[in-house]
Amino acid sequence: MRGIDEERELIRAGVNCAVLLEQLQPGWALDRRESTRRCRKYRRGRGEILIVNHGGRGWWDPLSAAKGDVFDLVRHLDPGLGFGQACDLLRAFVGLGSSGSPVAGRKRRAQEPARSPAERWIARRPVAAGSPAWRYLTGERGLPAAVVVRAARLDLVREGPRASAWFAHRDGAGNLTGVEMRGPAWRGFSADGSKALFRLPGGASGTATRLAVAEAAIDALSLAAVERLRPDTLYAAVAGGMGPLTLLCLDQELRAFAGRSGAVLTAATDADAAGERLAARLAGLAAEAGVSCERLRPWNGRKDWNDLVRARTAGGR
Repeated sequence: MRGIDEERELIRAGVNCAVLLEQLQPGWALDRRESTRRCRKYRRGRGEILIVNHGGRGWWDPLSAAKGDVFDLVRHLDPGLGFGQACDLLRAFVGLGSSGSPVAGRKRRAQEPARSPAERWIARRPVAAGSPAWRYLTGERGLPAAVVVRAARLDLVREGPRASAWFAHRDGAGNLTGVEMRGPAWRGFSADGSKALFRLPGGASGTATRLAVAEAAIDALSLAAVERLRPDTLYAAVAGGMGPLTLLCLDQELRAFAGRSGAVLTAATDADAAGERLAARLAGLAAEAGVSCERLRPWNGRKDWNDLVRARTAGGR
C-alpha cells in the first residue's frame, strides 16, 4: 500500500490540472482575458467553464458543485473511469506543463516522432470475427455481431491494444480527426486528436431523417442494436462532450437534416444528470437549425444503452 500511496502523491504533485484540460480533452482553451495568476479560466463549447486554482493542483466548476484534485478532474471529464483507470491515464502526464505555466517537475521523456491520429488508425487492423476487440464488443459489451460487422465494414472501428476497440471520429468531409478508445481496462480519447462525431448510418448514406445522438460510440452501437439498425436513422456519438469541432459537425448535420421531411434529432444520452444536461444542449442546437427534437432514455432503470443491451444479453428485458 505504501508504494501505491506514494505513486498517488507523485501524480497529485506532478500533474497540473490545466494539462488535462489542454491535452487530454481537446476543445478546452485558456481564457487569458478572464484569468488571473491564481485562477485560470478554461472554456469549452457553449457554457462549459472550469477554473484551475491552487497552482494547478485544484479545480472547480462555477456552474455546479463539482471540484477537487486532479483525480477528481479526470473522472469529472470522463465519469465512467474507475480510480485505477484514472491512475493509468495520469501517469503519462507527470511532469508536463500547461500553456499558461512553466513545465514543473521532471522533464518529459524522449518520445518517438508523433504520428497523427489518422496515421495510427491506418496502422491498426480492422476488427474481424474472433479478434480481441470483437470478443470484447460482442462478449463483454453484448453487441450483436451484425452491428459490429456493419461498423467494421464502414471502417468505423479498428483493433486497439489490449483487446480495446478504436472508434473513428470524422469531420464533415470524412477526415479522421481523433479516436475514441474503449477496452476491458481502458477508456479515453486520443490526446492529440479532436472530437468530431462518430457516425453509423442505419441505412443508405444521406437518406436518414432521424439523427440519434448518444454519448459514447458503444452507446450509439447499442442503440442501433436495440432498434435493429433503423434505416431512417444516423446513429452518432460525441465521446462524452462537445468541443468546437463537434458543435460544427452537429450543426452541419442538423442543417442537412432540416431540408428533409420529418427530420428529428433524438437526444439518446444517458439517464443521469450529465445526460440530461447534454440532451438540453442538443435540443438547443436542434431548435437553432429548425429541426424537431425528442428525448429518448434507456428504460427499465438502465443508465445507458449498453447497460440495456447487456441486460438483454444476460436474459433481462
